[in-house]
Amino acid sequence: MASFRDTALHFVRTRPDASQRGASFQRFLDTGLPSASEEVWRYAPLEDLDLDGFALATEPRAEALGPVAAALAPLASRTIHLVDGFVVDEGRPTEGVDVVVDAVDPEGALEAYASDAFALLNNALTPGVVTVTVRAGVALEAPIVIAAGAGSAASFPRVRVVLERGARAVLVEVYEGGSGSLVDVVGEYEVGPDAHLALVAYQRLDHRSWHVARTSARLASDARLSHAVVGLGARYDRSRNDATLEGRGAENVLRTTFFGAGDQVHDFRTRQFHVAAHTRSTLLSKGAVADQSRSIYTGLIEIEHGARKTDARQTNHNLLLSPSAHADSVPNLEIRENDVVCAHASSVGPLDELQLWYLESRGVPRPEAQRLMIRGFFLEMLDALPRVVADLLTADVDASLGALEVVA
Repeated sequence: MASFRDTALHFVRTRPDASQRGASFQRFLDTGLPSASEEVWRYAPLEDLDLDGFALATEPRAEALGPVAAALAPLASRTIHLVDGFVVDEGRPTEGVDVVVDAVDPEGALEAYASDAFALLNNALTPGVVTVTVRAGVALEAPIVIAAGAGSAASFPRVRVVLERGARAVLVEVYEGGSGSLVDVVGEYEVGPDAHLALVAYQRLDHRSWHVARTSARLASDARLSHAVVGLGARYDRSRNDATLEGRGAENVLRTTFFGAGDQVHDFRTRQFHVAAHTRSTLLSKGAVADQSRSIYTGLIEIEHGARKTDARQTNHNLLLSPSAHADSVPNLEIRENDVVCAHASSVGPLDELQLWYLESRGVPRPEAQRLMIRGFFLEMLDALPRVVADLLTADVDASLGALEVVA
């Protein structure tokens, strides 16, 4: 059986842009996979990751939409179907929206992700960049759905979304399937002047899979990005979500939500980089971990000199539903300007026994009281989802919550 390296090299050499892809793959070979000795990877079970254990998806294959994507499709203005990173259906044409599949910008990508091994792999091995452009002034009433199905191979989906001046859109990315797969995602979002993007990344891969995602957003003047990241699946679920607020008046709201069971690890990281004055970022991360699962939240708010009147806040709350579960919370601030408002807060703990007692004293059985409290803990996150998809996704999340077991 050919090694992952040999299969990847063959794939790279057969692509039209082989030299550009080869530069990224060589950089990956030179640096190798990260190790837990590196601070940003210290909680990852990288000792269990062997690339030779994964076949590489090298050609498109037919596969039906996953259950969540299939339920969302009737609500969508356009559903773009990916299988193992390959576009198998671009969906019906939508007025004011352009969809193309093209190559990675070789120089820009290599420079931007030079120290990120998984992003370098994506540069080299993605089938192509799915670029969705919403033209200036277009306001979409129905969401765009990107349905990313995964098999048992290593796949490298890549999405780029551009909202031109004054555009309005809701975009939902759904990652499903993936029995024992590696799904390595890169997402890039450009929100133009006075444009508003509501973005949902919904990950419910098989619990034997690996999910590593890195997204970056650039916000122009008076742009708004509302970004919801929901992690239910994967054995190791890592999501790094960065945003650069480049224009005056830009605002980014990031909400990350996760549920851990078994030996899952949910690892959420973010960097909010305020470059322009009068910008605002709000980060809220909430999660529950049961059994032997664990979670990590690492948030960085960075305020550049000259970004006056910035308002930046981050909050992380974690529920421990088992004595063996564990959560780490690491909020950070780097401030190089005086005239700003910044705040951070975090909490880690079990369900409140006094609140449980109150519900039980009103005749609610303890298991039901626990489920009610857990659902109430996440209600703020679910209510913030775009209305057009909130009910469907909330029902799916509720089903996952019902399977969680609380151990005192």
